[in-house]
Amino acid sequence: MNRSSFRHAIPSRSLLKILLPVAIIVGWEVAAILLNKTFILPRLETVFAVLLNPFSGELTFGSGSLFDNAIISLERVIAGFLAAAGLAIPLGVGMGRSEIVHDLFDSLMQLLRPIPPLAWVPLTLAWFKIGLVSMIFIIGMGAFFPILLNTLDGVKGVKKTWIEAAQILGAKERQILSRVILPGAAPTIWTGLRVGFGIAWMCVVAAEMMPGTNSGLGYLIISSYNFGQVPVIIAGMIVIGIIGIGCDYLFKLVDSHSFAWRELER
Repeated sequence: MNRSSFRHAIPSRSLLKILLPVAIIVGWEVAAILLNKTFILPRLETVFAVLLNPFSGELTFGSGSLFDNAIISLERVIAGFLAAAGLAIPLGVGMGRSEIVHDLFDSLMQLLRPIPPLAWVPLTLAWFKIGLVSMIFIIGMGAFFPILLNTLDGVKGVKKTWIEAAQILGAKERQILSRVILPGAAPTIWTGLRVGFGIAWMCVVAAEMMPGTNSGLGYLIISSYNFGQVPVIIAGMIVIGIIGIGCDYLFKLVDSHSFAWRELER
């Protein structure tokens, strides 16, 4: 077989991207039919029945519609994410530009960074009680460190020649920061925001499973488990995945349009 024939024998990239999902769907349906136990593995038609009625609360036993809970979860994620970014970016810039600030905060950040966000749940409930603030804190803790580390890495990665050129031209520290450091570090900071948002989206589901929560996709999933509504659980998980993919696509879209100049440096 020559090289040209070999290339034609390989499936296209578009086909490869859908091959595994289709195989999983087919395998799922076959396994569900053979097993015939809805509580363990429901038929796909029951899951699609929930997904195709996102505004209806009848299939969720009064736990709210998929749409309403998804919007509530997204609002909580955005609030926690913005709080994390508002703290992490200034701190990362400060640590990257000042050795004093770096030495002051580095030990504490290294100590806290390995702690999973969910490990904060007991303290969060003790400090803030049950409610929105507790959930925002858990979400913010998940997003904080990826944003901080990428901001720090981005600031330190700005070329020294750019900074030296600005200094030679008489730029002050504030001008260097706004016109050299932040634009130069922006692609790496954006990557941190992208990663941080993804982790925040994972944390919100766990945060909404805390005692006293009565809304959100995490609440919908745990409530549906209590009622034995496995199709609703799976539908909720699929919605979480779809929203996560959509948000990540938006981050990548901004990255490709706003930071295309990076390719010119390579």
